[in-house]
Amino acid sequence: MNARDAILSQLKSGAPGDPAIEAAALLIAPERPRVDAGALEETFLSRLALPSIAATHDLIENIEELPTALARYCAEQGIGTAAYLPPDARLEGCDWSGFTRHETAGIEETVVLAIARCGIAETGSLVFETARDAPMLPNFVALHHVVLLEVEGIVAHLEDAILPGAQPRAHYWVTGVSGTTDIEGTYVRGAHGPRFLHVILTRTPLPRR
Repeated sequence: MNARDAILSQLKSGAPGDPAIEAAALLIAPERPRVDAGALEETFLSRLALPSIAATHDLIENIEELPTALARYCAEQGIGTAAYLPPDARLEGCDWSGFTRHETAGIEETVVLAIARCGIAETGSLVFETARDAPMLPNFVALHHVVLLEVEGIVAHLEDAILPGAQPRAHYWVTGVSGTTDIEGTYVRGAHGPRFLHVILTRTPLPRR
């Protein structure tokens, strides 16, 4: 009998469990998964591709290529080139002439662009910070959530995403698309937020705020 079977047997019997058996079960798998520090990008992208996250990705060299990458995604999805862009000064150097830019995001916004502070290879999560030029609400109302992320902003573990120093008023973590499962076990994407998540990685670091 392995540790899992022993614990299940205790649960079914209703008798008090053996702490030693429960502790052994917790030690079967490491608490902190091993992540190859030399393959953070590859590990992060492999997490994005998991069915539980269901995200797509693209790769660009610098932020100037962002409008082209976003237009490419819109064409692949068969949607128009209208999008909400946050009031981030780093986006102003890009050529958005092919887009209809929305200054506010409606409750049925098709595309919202955001810039993530970092990505986490361990889980495929994206970490965002709130600021005057990075409002939080638009990221939860769009059908398509498109996120710009620096390759060098990918960290190995969850703990690595907590940076020292002054913290924003709020920060939030996104792991995959919104989804829920009803009573009959049917999985529905986009139930409480974006239905599609697309990450655009840039190899050139973004200008600092």
